[in-house]
Formats: sequence, C-alpha cells, structure tokens
Amino acid sequence: MVPADPADYLAPENKARIRIDQMLKRAGWVVQDYKNVNLYAGEGVAVRELVTNAGPADYVLFLNRQAVGVIEAKKQGTTLAGVEWQTVKYQSSIPDALPAHLTGSGHLPFGYESTGDETWFTCRFDPEPTARRVFWFHRPNTLADMVEADVEGLGGSLRATVHDIEPLPPKEQTPWLRDAQHDAITNLERSLQENRPRALIQMATGSGKTFAAANIAERLITQGGAKRILFLVDRANLGKQTLKEFQGFDVPGTGRKFSELYNVQRLSSNTVDPVSKVCISTIQRVYSILRGDDTFEEELDEHSTFDNEPQRTIEVDYNEHLPIEAFDVIIIDECHRSIYGVWRQVLEYFDAFLIGLTATPGKQTFGFFNQNLVMEYGFPQAVADGVNVDFDVFRLSTAITEAGSTIEGDQGYVTTFRNRETRQERLEAVDEDLTYDQHALDRKVVSKDQIRTVVRAFRDNLPAMFPDRKVDAQGRLVNIPKTLVFAKDDSHAEDIVRIAREEFGKGNDIIAKITYKSSDGNKPEDLLAAFRTSYNPRIAVTVDMIATGTDVKPIEAVLFMRMVRSRNFFEQMKGRGVRTIDADALQAVTPDAVTKDRFVLIDAVGVTETKLSDSTPLERKRGVSLAKLLHQARLGHVSEDLVSSLASRLTRLDGRIAADDRERLEEIAGSSLSDLAHQMVDAIDPDRQLAEVQMDSGAAAPDEAAVEATKKKMFEQALLPIASNPELCDELENVQRSVEQMIDEISKDTITRADFVIDAESRAKQTVESFRQYLEDNQDEITGLQVYFSKPYAQRPTYADIKALADAISKPPHSWTAEKLWDAYETLDDSKVRGSAGTVLTNLVSLVRFALGVDDQLEPWPQRVQERFDAWMLQQLQDGRTFTEGQTEWLGLIRDHLAASLSIDLVELQDPPFSQHGGLFKARELFGNDLDSILVDLTKALAA
Repeated sequence: MVPADPADYLAPENKARIRIDQMLKRAGWVVQDYKNVNLYAGEGVAVRELVTNAGPADYVLFLNRQAVGVIEAKKQGTTLAGVEWQTVKYQSSIPDALPAHLTGSGHLPFGYESTGDETWFTCRFDPEPTARRVFWFHRPNTLADMVEADVEGLGGSLRATVHDIEPLPPKEQTPWLRDAQHDAITNLERSLQENRPRALIQMATGSGKTFAAANIAERLITQGGAKRILFLVDRANLGKQTLKEFQGFDVPGTGRKFSELYNVQRLSSNTVDPVSKVCISTIQRVYSILRGDDTFEEELDEHSTFDNEPQRTIEVDYNEHLPIEAFDVIIIDECHRSIYGVWRQVLEYFDAFLIGLTATPGKQTFGFFNQNLVMEYGFPQAVADGVNVDFDVFRLSTAITEAGSTIEGDQGYVTTFRNRETRQERLEAVDEDLTYDQHALDRKVVSKDQIRTVVRAFRDNLPAMFPDRKVDAQGRLVNIPKTLVFAKDDSHAEDIVRIAREEFGKGNDIIAKITYKSSDGNKPEDLLAAFRTSYNPRIAVTVDMIATGTDVKPIEAVLFMRMVRSRNFFEQMKGRGVRTIDADALQAVTPDAVTKDRFVLIDAVGVTETKLSDSTPLERKRGVSLAKLLHQARLGHVSEDLVSSLASRLTRLDGRIAADDRERLEEIAGSSLSDLAHQMVDAIDPDRQLAEVQMDSGAAAPDEAAVEATKKKMFEQALLPIASNPELCDELENVQRSVEQMIDEISKDTITRADFVIDAESRAKQTVESFRQYLEDNQDEITGLQVYFSKPYAQRPTYADIKALADAISKPPHSWTAEKLWDAYETLDDSKVRGSAGTVLTNLVSLVRFALGVDDQLEPWPQRVQERFDAWMLQQLQDGRTFTEGQTEWLGLIRDHLAASLSIDLVELQDPPFSQHGGLFKARELFGNDLDSILVDLTKALAA
C-alpha cells in the first residue's frame, strides 16, 4: 500500500504554496518566512507573508535587498484574472521604510498570480502592462537585468524597448528588401508594439521569408533589446540552409555580415552557447534539451516533425539550464507543420514572442497565432512580382491508376510477393482471381507496369512540355529538366528509381532517391546538394524530405505519383518548383535552358482534380467524442486508430481531473488512467508489435496474416479494461463533462443575435420541475433529503449532508448550483423569492424546503436564521430573561455559525471565530452552566 502524501491533508491554498515554493527555489530564489527573513541569503529572496500597508502579502520578491515584486497565491482551480487587483494592491502598499524599486506610478514593477499549476505575470515596465501566462517564475538575474535597464533609462523590459524601435525607412531607401519583405517587417513590428504575443507571416514559397526573418532578428537585437532569438526549423538540413542565410546576410549600414556582428549557433549538440544571439534548431532537439538529455541523435534531427511526432502530447518540465526566459523571440519556420499540436508545450514553455512563417497556413495555424495575420502575400502576388514562376499542369492517366486491375487465377500465373520493409521476395502460384483497386496501388499491390507506363509517358512527353529544348535522334530531350518526383513511401520510391533508370537508359547517376532511407552510401544532404548545383542527378525521387522548405531553384518539373489529401502539404510540394533562378545559374545545370519562366506540374494520380482539405488534426479520431470512442470499444471495434485516440484522450483527461475523481476512476478501473493509456500506446508501438508477433509465431520474419493477428490481439487486450467495464465508461463520460473545456482556436466568430431572451420562463420551469423530480427520485440515497421526506422529521440535516447533496446535484447531466436553481424560482415567481443564493452552502436548505413545500417563501438561509434568532430573543425577553452586551455578542456568533453550518458543539467553540473572542473558556465565563442548554436551544430554534 502506497503511504499517503502529507500534502494531501493540507488546505488547497497551502498545497498551492508548497508548489509555488518549489517553483521559486528551482528558479533560483531563496524562499523565507517573514519571521526568519535574511535578505542577504541570495540575490533573489522571496519572503512569505511580509506585512505591507494593505496587510500581509503571500510573497514579496527582493533583489539585492530591494523589494521589486509580489506573488498572489491562490488554490488550484482558481481563475486568476479576477485576483489581479489583489496583486496590484500589495504592489502599491509597500511601507515607506522598506527599500523598494518603484515605477513612476508608485508600484513594484513585477506582479505574479499563481496556483502552482497556472501562473500569470505582469511587468509594469511595459508601455501597457498586460498579464501574460508564463510556464514558471523568472530567475532573479532576469528581473535584476530589467530593473537595471529601468534605472539606466533603457526601458526596463523587452516590450518597452520594442515599443521604441525606429520605423523601417521607406521602401525606396531599403533596396535590399523586396516590397513584400518590407511590408512583413513593418507589420510585424507594429504587432509587437501592440503587445500581441503571437503573429503569423504568410508569404509565398520563394518570396524570401528567411531573409525577412534575418532582418527582423537584426532589428530586434539591435534596437528592440532582444537578448537571444530561437529560429525553429522543421529538419536539420533546413537548419543548415537557415545558417547560411544568416551568415550571408549583409547588415545594412555596417558593411559586415550578420554572423560577424552576432554569434549564430546551429544546435548540433544539446548545449546552448551563452553568447549566442540567434540559435537555430529543430523543436525535437529543444525538447531533448529541456528533458535534460546529454545528447540527441543526429538522425532524429534530420527527420521532419511529422516523422518524429510523438504518440501523445509531450510533457515539459522546468529546466534550470534553459529557463523560460532563455529566448525573447521564437521564429517558427514552416509553422504550417503541426508542431503546435503535440509539440505545443515546448513553444509555450518560453516567455517569448512567437512569430510564425509559412506559405500555406491552415485553419489550425490561424487559430494558434490568434488570427493575427500580419502579412499575407500569396502565390498570385508573388508571380505578379516576379518572385515566383507560374506553372502548367500536364495530366497523365493510366487504366490501372484509375481503376486497378485483376490477376486472373486460371491462367497458371506465378506472382511475386514482397515484404515492404525488407523487400525480400517470394513466388507463389495464383489459383484464384486477385482483384485490387487504385487505392491498393503501391501499398498492398505494386504494378510495375503502371509505374513503367507513367515514367515512359513522362519521358516521351517531355518535348511537348519543353518545346524549346534540344532533342536527340529518338526525339527525346538531350537534357532532362531538373525533375522532382513524389513517391508514396520509400519502397515505392525505390521501384520508381529502378524502373526510371531502365526507361531513360542513361545510367545510375541521372536518377537518385533522396529520402531519409537513402541506402547507396551517400548522405541525403549530399545528394540534395548535388541535385541543386550539379548536372546530375537530373531526377530526384523523394517521399517528403524535399517536400517543404528545401530550396532547389533549378527544378522545372514536379511529378506527382502519390495522392495528397492536405491542401497545405500539396501547396508546399508544388512550391518546390516555383522558385526563380537567374539564367546563368539555370544554364549551369541545364545547358539548353534559356530561362525559367514557369514549371510543369505533372499529375499522374489526379491530385489537381481532387478537392483538397486543410491540414487534418493530429489526433486520428479528433472529431469523434470520447463517448463514441468508448462505445465503439464496448461494441468490439478493434483498430489502431481507436486505440491511439483513446490513449490520447485518457492521457489528457488524467492531467485535468481532480484527485477525488482520479481515485474514483482508479477504484472502478482497477488501475490508473495513465496505466491504461500506456497499455494502449504499447499496443500500437511497432517495435513491441514486432517482438510480440515474433514470440507468437516463433518466426524471425512472420507472414502478414500472423502480423495482423498479433496486432489485433494486442489491440483487443489494450481495449479490454474499457470494453469490459461499462461502469468505467459511464464514469469517464461524467468526469469529462464536469472538467473538460474545449478550446476552439479554428473557428472565426460573428455576432448572430443581440437581444433580450424571451424564453427564460419555460427553461426556468423545466429546471424547477427537474429539481423537484430529482429530490423525489433520490430521497432514499441522499441523507440530507431523508429528513424532509420522513414523517415526522427524524433529524436535522447536517452540514455534511448538505455538502453531499450539493456535490451530487453539481454533476452532469444537471450541473445545478444553488445560484442557478434560485434564479429559476425567481424567474417563475419573484413574489415568493427574497434575496439571492449567494455563496453560502446552507442556502441549499432553503431551496430544498421551498421545493418540497415545507416553506412557502424562498429566502436565504442566513436570513431565515436571523428572523428565527430575533423571535427567540424576543421570547427570552418576554420570559424575563435578559443578556449582557458580552453575552449578546456571543449569541450573535453562535447564530452566524448555525446559519453557515447547521449545528454547533462545545469543541467548535475552540475554533475561529470563537477563538478570537476567548474561545470555550470565555463562553463558560459568560454563560456558566447555561452554556450547554443555550447551544441546544439555539440549534433547535434556528436550524430545525
């Protein structure tokens, strides 16, 4: 049995303070109690409960023995926007005798509100101080630098210095910038000066996004006060490309390169150089650094975030060596990629402006950047400006491509079967018809003649596509235009390369496969460099390594031999051909080319005729509710998508629910949600699947049937705890409804109605009737209701009874609160309703009594208790009994306690507020031997 954590017995706010203490210490602060304060203990000292002119503050932050900030601590779950005024109150109430650095308005400059789980920060050095969410507290030296900058008149904060950046000179004075780049920089700086934390720059492929970003970085460092900028790329090879862009950037007015003025580091190890001004990295490596890894495999850095996408949302913890203030600005290149999905926590870990660069934003991209599109420069504009070239579409179609085929089983054919991963082949006679459709092509079935027919048609039609080029005696082009071919997967790419070499008949060098699995001894980046600058290869076959970001300007033909469903991805793939190149550079690799004024998109699969959708969500069944996923599991559905999606949902739910909900679910399930999710993730892990199937079959290379059988078994085992436990499924739905908030960052909103509601009465009636029915249906289960349904009343309800009732009615599907029920009764007949529900729990007693007809008027329980108390005092006076002033004060305390708690005993007289008036000893002194009978009499009179 796991011993209980002592923290579990603490009040919620105390739990939050323990967490806040830990956060402060890890951020480098010395945490002290006010009674034991020692401001010489470190550069940064956080003092708990320091007394200000407005009372004790939860935490006051000191830098070098000078007060600079305040932390307002609240219990977990508290919404913090409503408590900012408390922080401000303490910031402006520092005693005159206490050394402090104050702003011009007389406030300490730094204010935090925190529950330990959520923290918001406001800096009063900012031109318009606005709270922003931060992952952790800032380190003392960071705040000290800001204070020092304020003392020296340098603004005090990044937002203050950014606000004072000089406008970019007019376009005619910035010849190094294209008009679109000038507009992007100008609009972005305006957005930053408006303190908008996220901004999106949409510029067509080839229009110079990276060069614009280099200019942005230089201006933010030189004028904006940015200490370090992180430039995120999708893959390591794009990082090398970006590094060259920065190294080659001539900083205007200096006569020097950017890298000569500032340190630019491309992270190839897990160490951030402290003197670097610009760091270039993949988000995978940044996460590896945050996780504390000493190294990160170079091979993983070479892959896209799509390829390295985790099975579930990654979790980020604070890292003292890379704190939240490590970067002031993060520029996210190719941000249409889904890094802000599973990788989102890495981005939001840093207290930084986020700037997205993309040619093809989807709805999710706009949502992540808060619909703040500061620059929109599309393909038509880029073509019109001569920044991109236009394109023609050449459609190729074959019978098998369109409809598939049938291998007849009565012809004595022997067919080859090949392992997709190992490519090991075997022969088997076909004794029955094998029919496949177009969707099975190059997945389950490889039709070599289909590939050959497409390649041959492409070869033979090149003269028609490029009529100004030289042809040989066979009527074929002498110099094949630089062509990029998109294959479905690595195996498909291999087939295309082999067949294309045969059809073109010009040796191996003319055609190369450039994928992450290139196996001919050449590194993919070396092949890519040759494709970009050398005569050979003429044709590059890829899957998606060259699909985004990669700059190969001489490409004049893009051949699609794979279907694409994402509009974003299609536009990026198409974009490999749009880049302009001067005539000399083009002729250096394609001698008979005159100029590149367009490229040809060869569509061999119908991709240009398909209605493409925006980027699909990361989760495989994101549009399906948890309830439906659970129901599918209970019905016996078994699929990898279902297992994966349920693992994701359970993991997210486990991180949101309260401790009591988690305990209840664990009791019902027999294990934690985390364990259930891990079982599901293990079931879809390819390595575990392979190990399992090898163990089941006893074969090192099991056949496909064995693989599928084992996978199905693993999926069923992973889903069994859900599928066989209806009670767990029901409780999961209930818990999700009670805690989950969906944040829609995709939809744009418009006003559809702005008038008074005239149907409130019918809804109120429905609520009242449902509440009455609920009371009747549950009279035997809920102790607090048994009192009112028993005849005569057996006992008074206790505070615990009412608390249990409040908890019960607050759960879905009703989700009632005293306030909602009160409003419903008032809507129906306000003549019978006095006052409001407020936040006093015992007002639920009034609601139950009124609903059941015990009382004919609904009024707050404390008000009813007050009326009964007045009647009781009058009765005492009529009976000839009077009370002293001290006794009357104590009787009022007892009355208020009964109004809030329904009962009282001698032990409670030792607690506040009684203890503040002398406690039980004082009560005995005032009432003597009558104390016990007075408590009994008042309880009967006021709380019955």
